[in-house]
Amino acid sequence: MAIAIGLAGVFLGGAAQAAERTVPQSEAALRYSFSPIVKRVSPAVVNVYASRVVQQRVSPFMDDPFFRRFFGGDMNDAPRKRVQQSLGSGVIVDASGVVVTNYHVIANADEVKVALSDKREYEADVLLKDERMDLAVLRLKGADGTFPVVNYADSDALEVGDLVLAIGDPFGVGQTVTSGIVSALARTQIGASDYQFFVQTDAAINPGNSGGALVDMDGNLVGINTAIYSRSGGSIGIGFAIPSNMVRVVAQSALKDGRLRLAWVGAGFQQVTPEIAEGLGIGRPRGALVTDVEEGSPAEKAGLKSGDLVDSVDGIEVDDPNGFNYRVATKGVGGTVKLDYIRGGKPHSTELALVAAPETTPRDERAITGESPFAGATVVNLSPAVIEEQAYQGKRRNGVLIQSVADNSAASGVGFRPGDVVVEVNGAKVETTKGLAEIASQGASRYRLVIERGGRLIRSQVGR
Repeated sequence: MAIAIGLAGVFLGGAAQAAERTVPQSEAALRYSFSPIVKRVSPAVVNVYASRVVQQRVSPFMDDPFFRRFFGGDMNDAPRKRVQQSLGSGVIVDASGVVVTNYHVIANADEVKVALSDKREYEADVLLKDERMDLAVLRLKGADGTFPVVNYADSDALEVGDLVLAIGDPFGVGQTVTSGIVSALARTQIGASDYQFFVQTDAAINPGNSGGALVDMDGNLVGINTAIYSRSGGSIGIGFAIPSNMVRVVAQSALKDGRLRLAWVGAGFQQVTPEIAEGLGIGRPRGALVTDVEEGSPAEKAGLKSGDLVDSVDGIEVDDPNGFNYRVATKGVGGTVKLDYIRGGKPHSTELALVAAPETTPRDERAITGESPFAGATVVNLSPAVIEEQAYQGKRRNGVLIQSVADNSAASGVGFRPGDVVVEVNGAKVETTKGLAEIASQGASRYRLVIERGGRLIRSQVGR
Protein backbone atom coordinates (compact mmCIF):
# COMPACT_ATOMS: atom_id res chain seq x y z
CA MET A 1 0.00 0.00 0.00
CA ALA A 2 3.01 2.29 -0.43
CA ILE A 3 1.37 4.19 -3.30
CA ALA A 4 -1.68 5.02 -1.19
CA ILE A 5 0.50 6.57 1.50
CA GLY A 6 2.53 8.52 -1.03
CA LEU A 7 -0.44 9.93 -2.94
CA ALA A 8 -2.37 10.71 0.20
CA GLY A 9 0.62 12.64 1.45
CA VAL A 10 0.66 14.68 -1.74
CA PHE A 11 -3.09 15.30 -1.69
CA LEU A 12 -3.10 16.34 1.97
CA GLY A 13 -0.46 18.99 1.40
CA GLY A 14 2.71 16.90 1.36
CA ALA A 15 2.65 15.81 5.01
CA ALA A 16 3.90 12.39 4.01
CA GLN A 17 5.53 11.11 0.87
CA ALA A 18 6.55 7.70 -0.39
CA ALA A 19 10.25 7.01 -0.01
CA GLU A 20 10.51 5.72 -3.56
CA ARG A 21 8.46 5.46 -6.73
CA THR A 22 5.99 2.58 -6.73
CA VAL A 23 3.07 1.35 -8.80
CA PRO A 24 -0.53 0.92 -7.53
CA GLN A 25 -0.79 -2.17 -5.33
CA SER A 26 -4.57 -2.49 -5.16
CA GLU A 27 -7.86 -1.36 -6.67
CA ALA A 28 -8.23 1.07 -3.78
CA ALA A 29 -4.99 2.76 -4.71
CA LEU A 30 -6.34 3.39 -8.21
CA ARG A 31 -9.32 5.32 -6.78
CA TYR A 32 -7.22 8.23 -5.60
CA SER A 33 -7.81 11.49 -7.47
CA PHE A 34 -5.56 14.18 -8.89
CA SER A 35 -8.10 16.86 -7.95
CA PRO A 36 -6.23 18.21 -4.86
CA ILE A 37 -3.17 18.83 -7.04
CA VAL A 38 -5.30 20.50 -9.71
CA LYS A 39 -7.05 22.74 -7.17
CA ARG A 40 -3.70 23.91 -5.86
CA VAL A 41 -1.99 24.42 -9.23
CA SER A 42 -4.73 25.57 -11.63
CA PRO A 43 -5.14 29.11 -10.17
CA ALA A 44 -1.54 29.80 -11.27
CA VAL A 45 -2.12 28.63 -14.86
CA VAL A 46 -3.39 31.47 -17.05
CA ASN A 47 -4.58 32.25 -20.56
CA VAL A 48 -2.38 34.51 -22.68
CA TYR A 49 -3.93 36.60 -25.45
CA ALA A 50 -1.62 38.34 -27.93
CA SER A 51 -2.78 40.72 -30.63
CA ARG A 52 -1.06 42.52 -33.48
CA VAL A 53 -2.37 45.12 -35.89
CA VAL A 54 -1.35 44.59 -39.52
CA GLN A 55 -2.17 46.63 -42.60
CA GLN A 56 -3.61 44.91 -45.62
CA ARG A 57 -4.67 46.32 -48.95
CA VAL A 58 -8.27 45.86 -50.02
CA SER A 59 -7.00 44.10 -53.16
CA PRO A 60 -3.60 42.51 -53.76
CA PHE A 61 -3.82 43.86 -57.34
CA MET A 62 -3.26 47.38 -55.98
CA ASP A 63 0.44 46.59 -55.75
CA ASP A 64 0.55 46.42 -59.57
CA PRO A 65 0.89 49.87 -61.28
CA PHE A 66 -1.33 48.78 -64.21
CA PHE A 67 -4.25 47.84 -61.95
CA ARG A 68 -3.74 50.99 -59.88
CA ARG A 69 -4.18 53.11 -63.02
CA PHE A 70 -7.07 51.03 -64.31
CA PHE A 71 -9.11 50.90 -61.10
CA GLY A 72 -7.96 54.14 -59.51
CA GLY A 73 -5.58 54.56 -56.66
CA ASP A 74 -7.54 56.57 -54.11
CA MET A 75 -10.10 54.71 -52.01
CA ASN A 76 -9.25 51.30 -53.42
CA ASP A 77 -5.62 51.82 -52.44
CA ALA A 78 -6.33 52.64 -48.80
CA PRO A 79 -4.84 49.96 -46.53
CA ARG A 80 -7.20 48.17 -44.22
CA LYS A 81 -6.17 47.43 -40.65
CA ARG A 82 -6.63 43.90 -39.45
CA VAL A 83 -5.98 42.47 -36.00
CA GLN A 84 -4.16 39.15 -35.81
CA GLN A 85 -4.67 37.27 -32.56
CA SER A 86 -3.06 34.27 -30.94
CA LEU A 87 -4.05 32.32 -27.88
CA GLY A 88 -1.85 30.38 -25.53
CA SER A 89 -1.31 29.56 -21.90
CA GLY A 90 1.11 30.66 -19.22
CA VAL A 91 2.25 29.91 -15.68
CA ILE A 92 2.66 32.34 -12.78
CA VAL A 93 6.09 31.66 -11.29
CA ASP A 94 6.44 34.69 -9.00
CA ALA A 95 3.81 36.00 -6.57
CA SER A 96 4.29 39.57 -7.84
CA GLY A 97 2.60 38.58 -11.10
CA VAL A 98 5.42 37.18 -13.27
CA VAL A 99 4.22 34.80 -15.97
CA VAL A 100 6.22 32.42 -18.17
CA THR A 101 4.88 31.43 -21.58
CA ASN A 102 6.23 30.49 -25.01
CA TYR A 103 7.92 32.99 -27.26
CA HIS A 104 5.81 31.87 -30.21
CA VAL A 105 2.64 32.77 -28.30
CA ILE A 106 3.53 36.47 -28.02
CA ALA A 107 6.03 36.97 -30.87
CA ASN A 108 5.57 40.35 -32.63
CA ALA A 109 2.52 41.16 -30.49
CA ASP A 110 1.49 44.80 -30.03
CA GLU A 111 -0.60 43.97 -26.99
CA VAL A 112 -0.55 41.09 -24.53
CA LYS A 113 -3.32 40.30 -22.04
CA VAL A 114 -3.47 37.63 -19.37
CA ALA A 115 -6.67 36.10 -17.98
CA LEU A 116 -6.59 34.28 -14.65
CA SER A 117 -8.71 31.26 -13.80
CA ASP A 118 -10.93 33.49 -11.61
CA LYS A 119 -11.78 35.62 -14.71
CA ARG A 120 -9.61 38.60 -13.77
CA GLU A 121 -7.78 40.09 -16.74
CA TYR A 122 -4.58 42.14 -16.86
CA GLU A 123 -2.54 43.77 -19.55
CA ALA A 124 1.06 42.52 -19.45
CA ASP A 125 4.50 43.91 -20.15
CA VAL A 126 7.05 41.68 -21.84
CA LEU A 127 10.10 41.52 -19.55
CA LEU A 128 12.07 39.15 -21.78
CA LYS A 129 11.47 37.07 -24.87
CA ASP A 130 13.94 34.69 -26.40
CA GLU A 131 13.29 32.87 -29.65
CA ARG A 132 16.20 30.49 -29.09
CA MET A 133 14.53 29.09 -25.98
CA ASP A 134 10.98 29.67 -27.23
CA LEU A 135 10.29 31.29 -23.87
CA ALA A 136 8.93 34.67 -22.82
CA VAL A 137 8.48 36.28 -19.40
CA LEU A 138 5.61 38.70 -18.71
CA ARG A 139 4.68 40.94 -15.78
CA LEU A 140 1.05 41.78 -15.06
CA LYS A 141 0.32 45.52 -15.19
CA GLY A 142 -1.42 47.14 -12.27
CA ALA A 143 -1.19 43.95 -10.24
CA ASP A 144 -1.72 44.40 -6.53
CA GLY A 145 -1.29 41.88 -3.78
CA THR A 146 0.12 38.45 -4.36
CA PHE A 147 -0.77 35.78 -6.90
CA PRO A 148 -0.80 31.99 -6.68
CA VAL A 149 2.35 30.42 -8.08
CA VAL A 150 3.62 27.07 -9.28
CA ASN A 151 6.96 26.22 -7.69
CA TYR A 152 9.81 24.79 -9.73
CA ALA A 153 10.77 21.14 -9.55
CA ASP A 154 14.22 19.84 -10.46
CA SER A 155 13.54 18.55 -13.97
CA ASP A 156 16.80 16.57 -13.85
CA ALA A 157 15.15 14.37 -11.21
CA LEU A 158 12.42 13.25 -13.62
CA GLU A 159 12.39 9.64 -14.70
CA VAL A 160 10.63 7.97 -17.60
CA GLY A 161 7.33 6.63 -16.31
CA ASP A 162 6.70 9.40 -13.74
CA LEU A 163 3.11 10.63 -13.61
CA VAL A 164 2.52 14.20 -14.81
CA LEU A 165 -0.40 16.56 -15.44
CA ALA A 166 -0.67 19.06 -18.31
CA ILE A 167 -2.74 22.18 -17.63
CA GLY A 168 -3.64 24.79 -20.22
CA ASP A 169 -6.33 26.14 -22.54
CA PRO A 170 -6.47 23.94 -25.67
CA PHE A 171 -8.39 25.37 -28.63
CA GLY A 172 -9.64 28.19 -26.38
CA VAL A 173 -12.29 25.96 -24.78
CA GLY A 174 -11.19 26.85 -21.24
CA GLN A 175 -8.73 25.51 -18.72
CA THR A 176 -8.26 21.79 -19.21
CA VAL A 177 -6.27 19.17 -17.31
CA THR A 178 -4.90 15.98 -18.84
CA SER A 179 -2.81 13.28 -17.24
CA GLY A 180 -0.09 11.00 -18.48
CA ILE A 181 3.46 9.93 -17.87
CA VAL A 182 6.91 11.11 -18.82
CA SER A 183 7.40 9.19 -22.05
CA ALA A 184 11.04 10.14 -22.68
CA LEU A 185 13.71 12.57 -21.57
CA ALA A 186 16.30 14.68 -23.38
CA ARG A 187 14.54 14.66 -26.73
CA THR A 188 16.78 16.72 -29.03
CA GLN A 189 15.57 16.31 -32.61
CA ILE A 190 12.31 18.22 -32.32
CA GLY A 191 13.09 21.54 -34.01
CA ALA A 192 10.94 23.64 -31.66
CA SER A 193 13.85 25.72 -30.31
CA ASP A 194 17.59 26.15 -30.63
CA TYR A 195 18.22 24.66 -27.18
CA GLN A 196 16.61 21.29 -27.69
CA PHE A 197 16.33 19.10 -24.63
CA PHE A 198 12.66 18.33 -24.17
CA VAL A 199 10.57 16.33 -21.75
CA GLN A 200 8.25 14.11 -23.79
CA THR A 201 4.85 13.21 -22.38
CA ASP A 202 1.71 11.39 -23.48
CA ALA A 203 -0.52 13.75 -21.46
CA ALA A 204 -2.77 15.26 -24.15
CA ILE A 205 -1.41 18.62 -25.37
CA ASN A 206 -3.21 20.53 -28.12
CA PRO A 207 -3.01 23.95 -29.80
CA GLY A 208 -3.59 26.56 -27.09
CA ASN A 209 -1.71 24.49 -24.51
CA SER A 210 1.51 26.23 -25.54
CA GLY A 211 3.03 27.92 -22.50
CA GLY A 212 0.97 25.88 -20.06
CA ALA A 213 2.21 23.86 -17.10
CA LEU A 214 3.48 20.31 -16.92
CA VAL A 215 3.50 19.42 -13.21
CA ASP A 216 4.57 16.44 -11.16
CA MET A 217 2.68 14.67 -8.39
CA ASP A 218 3.87 17.25 -5.88
CA GLY A 219 2.20 19.95 -7.94
CA ASN A 220 5.54 21.47 -8.94
CA LEU A 221 6.51 22.69 -12.39
CA VAL A 222 8.61 20.22 -14.39
CA GLY A 223 8.14 21.87 -17.77
CA ILE A 224 6.43 24.43 -20.03
CA ASN A 225 4.35 22.69 -22.70
CA THR A 226 5.66 23.79 -26.08
CA ALA A 227 5.04 21.50 -29.04
CA ILE A 228 3.29 18.38 -30.23
CA TYR A 229 3.99 15.84 -32.92
CA SER A 230 0.84 15.52 -34.97
CA ARG A 231 -0.28 14.84 -38.52
CA SER A 232 -3.81 16.07 -37.88
CA GLY A 233 -3.23 19.11 -35.66
CA GLY A 234 -4.61 17.34 -32.59
CA SER A 235 -2.93 15.36 -29.86
CA ILE A 236 -1.78 11.83 -30.61
CA GLY A 237 0.04 11.44 -27.31
CA ILE A 238 3.42 12.88 -28.28
CA GLY A 239 3.93 16.23 -26.60
CA PHE A 240 7.06 18.13 -25.59
CA ALA A 241 7.84 20.48 -22.73
CA ILE A 242 10.81 22.74 -21.99
CA PRO A 243 12.39 21.46 -18.73
CA SER A 244 11.81 23.59 -15.64
CA ASN A 245 15.54 23.97 -15.01
CA MET A 246 15.80 25.94 -18.26
CA VAL A 247 12.62 27.87 -17.50
CA ARG A 248 14.06 28.93 -14.14
CA VAL A 249 17.21 30.35 -15.75
CA VAL A 250 15.17 32.44 -18.21
CA ALA A 251 12.75 33.72 -15.54
CA GLN A 252 15.58 34.67 -13.19
CA SER A 253 17.33 36.53 -16.02
CA ALA A 254 14.14 38.47 -16.77
CA LEU A 255 13.78 39.56 -13.16
CA LYS A 256 17.46 40.45 -12.84
CA ASP A 257 18.02 42.74 -15.82
CA GLY A 258 15.62 41.72 -18.59
CA ARG A 259 18.33 40.12 -20.68
CA LEU A 260 19.20 36.46 -21.06
CA ARG A 261 22.92 35.89 -20.65
CA LEU A 262 24.10 32.36 -21.25
CA ALA A 263 27.55 30.96 -20.68
CA TRP A 264 29.78 31.36 -23.72
CA VAL A 265 31.84 28.31 -24.67
CA GLY A 266 33.45 29.59 -27.84
CA ALA A 267 33.65 26.23 -29.60
CA GLY A 268 31.79 24.40 -32.33
CA PHE A 269 30.50 20.86 -31.87
CA GLN A 270 29.07 18.10 -34.05
CA GLN A 271 27.09 14.93 -33.56
CA VAL A 272 29.02 11.69 -33.20
CA THR A 273 27.96 9.19 -35.86
CA PRO A 274 28.57 5.42 -35.63
CA GLU A 275 31.45 5.86 -38.11
CA ILE A 276 33.03 8.62 -36.00
CA ALA A 277 32.55 6.55 -32.85
CA GLU A 278 34.37 3.64 -34.47
CA GLY A 279 37.20 5.93 -35.50
CA LEU A 280 37.49 7.30 -31.97
CA GLY A 281 37.51 3.83 -30.50
CA ILE A 282 34.42 4.29 -28.32
CA GLY A 283 31.74 1.67 -27.95
CA ARG A 284 28.75 3.73 -29.08
CA PRO A 285 27.97 7.19 -30.48
CA ARG A 286 27.90 9.67 -27.61
CA GLY A 287 29.13 13.08 -26.56
CA ALA A 288 29.84 16.31 -28.41
CA LEU A 289 32.79 16.34 -30.80
CA VAL A 290 34.76 19.61 -30.85
CA THR A 291 35.12 20.91 -34.44
CA ASP A 292 36.71 24.31 -33.83
CA VAL A 293 37.79 26.53 -30.94
CA GLU A 294 37.75 30.32 -31.01
CA GLU A 295 40.87 32.19 -30.02
CA GLY A 296 40.62 33.68 -26.54
CA SER A 297 37.41 31.78 -25.72
CA PRO A 298 36.67 29.88 -22.49
CA ALA A 299 37.03 26.65 -24.49
CA GLU A 300 40.56 27.58 -25.55
CA LYS A 301 41.49 28.63 -22.02
CA ALA A 302 40.16 25.28 -20.76
CA GLY A 303 42.54 23.52 -23.16
CA LEU A 304 39.95 22.05 -25.53
CA LYS A 305 41.10 21.29 -29.07
CA SER A 306 39.48 20.24 -32.32
CA GLY A 307 38.88 16.48 -32.21
CA ASP A 308 38.23 16.29 -28.47
CA LEU A 309 35.10 14.39 -27.47
CA VAL A 310 33.26 15.97 -24.52
CA ASP A 311 31.19 13.25 -22.89
CA SER A 312 30.03 14.74 -19.56
CA VAL A 313 29.33 18.04 -17.81
CA ASP A 314 29.69 18.04 -14.02
CA GLY A 315 29.54 14.27 -14.11
CA ILE A 316 26.31 14.10 -16.14
CA GLU A 317 26.76 12.29 -19.45
CA VAL A 318 25.85 14.16 -22.63
CA ASP A 319 24.66 12.31 -25.71
CA ASP A 320 25.05 15.04 -28.33
CA PRO A 321 25.79 18.76 -28.83
CA ASN A 322 22.21 19.72 -27.87
CA GLY A 323 22.63 17.93 -24.56
CA PHE A 324 25.95 19.70 -23.99
CA ASN A 325 24.43 23.12 -24.76
CA TYR A 326 21.54 22.44 -22.39
CA ARG A 327 23.79 21.40 -19.52
CA VAL A 328 25.96 24.50 -19.88
CA ALA A 329 22.98 26.85 -20.38
CA THR A 330 21.22 25.70 -17.21
CA LYS A 331 24.34 26.42 -15.14
CA GLY A 332 23.95 30.14 -15.75
CA VAL A 333 26.84 32.61 -15.74
CA GLY A 334 29.47 32.56 -13.01
CA GLY A 335 31.67 29.84 -11.60
CA THR A 336 32.91 26.82 -13.53
CA VAL A 337 31.83 23.39 -14.68
CA LYS A 338 33.88 20.24 -14.97
CA LEU A 339 34.16 18.77 -18.45
CA ASP A 340 35.24 15.19 -19.03
CA TYR A 341 36.57 14.54 -22.52
CA ILE A 342 38.47 12.01 -24.59
CA ARG A 343 41.58 12.91 -26.57
CA GLY A 344 43.61 10.33 -28.43
CA GLY A 345 41.63 7.54 -26.80
CA LYS A 346 42.54 8.69 -23.28
CA PRO A 347 40.22 10.35 -20.72
CA HIS A 348 40.90 13.90 -19.57
CA SER A 349 39.07 16.52 -17.54
CA THR A 350 39.18 20.30 -17.32
CA GLU A 351 37.36 23.27 -15.80
CA LEU A 352 35.35 25.52 -18.10
CA ALA A 353 34.68 29.08 -16.90
CA LEU A 354 31.04 30.14 -17.18
CA VAL A 355 31.28 33.67 -18.55
CA ALA A 356 28.95 35.71 -20.72
CA ALA A 357 29.94 36.26 -24.34
CA PRO A 358 31.71 39.63 -24.68
CA GLU A 359 30.58 42.45 -26.92
CA THR A 360 34.04 43.03 -28.38
CA THR A 361 32.55 45.37 -30.98
CA PRO A 362 29.66 47.61 -29.84
CA ARG A 363 26.52 46.34 -31.55
CA ASP A 364 25.45 49.85 -32.65
CA GLU A 365 21.92 48.74 -33.54
CA ARG A 366 20.44 50.71 -36.44
CA ALA A 367 17.09 50.64 -38.22
CA ILE A 368 17.73 51.30 -41.90
CA THR A 369 15.31 53.72 -43.57
CA GLY A 370 15.14 55.56 -46.88
CA GLU A 371 15.07 54.28 -50.45
CA SER A 372 17.30 51.22 -50.49
CA PRO A 373 16.87 47.42 -50.45
CA PHE A 374 17.81 47.51 -46.74
CA ALA A 375 14.95 49.80 -45.69
CA GLY A 376 13.00 48.10 -42.91
CA ALA A 377 15.95 46.01 -41.70
CA THR A 378 17.42 46.40 -38.22
CA VAL A 379 21.13 45.59 -38.19
CA VAL A 380 23.83 45.08 -35.55
CA ASN A 381 27.59 44.60 -35.56
CA LEU A 382 28.77 41.04 -35.05
CA SER A 383 30.50 40.11 -31.79
CA PRO A 384 30.60 36.95 -29.65
CA ALA A 385 27.61 38.29 -27.68
CA VAL A 386 25.52 38.87 -30.82
CA ILE A 387 26.58 35.52 -32.26
CA GLU A 388 25.34 33.76 -29.11
CA GLU A 389 22.10 35.75 -28.90
CA GLN A 390 21.18 35.28 -32.55
CA ALA A 391 22.35 31.64 -32.69
CA TYR A 392 24.40 32.60 -35.73
CA GLN A 393 25.70 29.50 -37.54
CA GLY A 394 28.16 31.04 -39.99
CA LYS A 395 31.93 31.32 -39.71
CA ARG A 396 32.28 35.12 -39.75
CA ARG A 397 33.25 36.82 -36.51
CA ASN A 398 32.84 40.43 -37.64
CA GLY A 399 30.57 42.30 -39.99
CA VAL A 400 26.92 43.38 -40.03
CA LEU A 401 24.10 41.00 -39.14
CA ILE A 402 20.43 41.57 -39.99
CA GLN A 403 18.62 41.23 -36.68
CA SER A 404 15.04 41.73 -37.85
CA VAL A 405 13.07 42.60 -40.98
CA ALA A 406 9.84 44.61 -40.88
CA ASP A 407 6.81 43.19 -42.65
CA ASN A 408 5.93 44.75 -46.02
CA SER A 409 9.25 46.59 -46.12
CA ALA A 410 11.75 46.90 -48.96
CA ALA A 411 14.09 44.53 -47.10
CA SER A 412 11.30 41.99 -46.78
CA GLY A 413 10.50 42.28 -50.48
CA VAL A 414 14.13 41.69 -51.45
CA GLY A 415 14.12 38.54 -49.33
CA PHE A 416 16.43 39.43 -46.45
CA ARG A 417 16.05 37.23 -43.37
CA PRO A 418 17.07 37.65 -39.74
CA GLY A 419 20.49 36.04 -39.37
CA ASP A 420 21.77 37.14 -42.79
CA VAL A 421 25.18 38.84 -42.77
CA VAL A 422 25.79 41.65 -45.25
CA VAL A 423 29.25 41.05 -46.75
CA GLU A 424 29.46 43.44 -49.70
CA VAL A 425 27.38 46.12 -51.39
CA ASN A 426 28.41 47.30 -54.87
CA GLY A 427 31.87 45.81 -54.42
CA ALA A 428 32.54 47.56 -51.11
CA LYS A 429 33.03 45.44 -47.99
CA VAL A 430 30.51 46.13 -45.23
CA GLU A 431 32.18 46.09 -41.81
CA THR A 432 29.94 48.22 -39.57
CA THR A 433 26.30 49.22 -39.24
CA LYS A 434 27.36 52.84 -39.69
CA GLY A 435 28.99 51.96 -42.99
CA LEU A 436 25.90 50.09 -44.20
CA ALA A 437 23.63 53.01 -43.23
CA GLU A 438 25.84 55.37 -45.25
CA ILE A 439 25.73 53.09 -48.30
CA ALA A 440 21.95 52.76 -48.00
CA SER A 441 21.53 56.55 -47.85
CA GLN A 442 23.29 57.15 -51.18
CA GLY A 443 20.23 56.21 -53.23
CA ALA A 444 21.94 54.10 -55.88
CA SER A 445 19.81 52.81 -58.74
CA ARG A 446 21.44 49.37 -58.63
CA TYR A 447 22.73 47.28 -55.74
CA ARG A 448 25.04 44.30 -56.18
CA LEU A 449 24.80 42.34 -52.96
CA VAL A 450 26.82 39.58 -51.32
CA ILE A 451 25.04 38.02 -48.35
CA GLU A 452 26.10 35.14 -46.11
CA ARG A 453 23.25 32.86 -45.08
CA GLY A 454 23.88 29.70 -43.09
CA GLY A 455 27.57 29.72 -43.99
CA ARG A 456 26.86 30.07 -47.75
CA LEU A 457 27.50 33.19 -49.86
CA ILE A 458 24.58 34.44 -51.94
CA ARG A 459 25.12 36.97 -54.72
CA SER A 460 22.24 38.98 -56.13
CA GLN A 461 21.39 42.22 -57.86
CA VAL A 462 18.57 44.64 -57.06
CA GLY A 463 17.44 47.58 -59.17
CA ARG A 464 17.86 48.57 -62.77
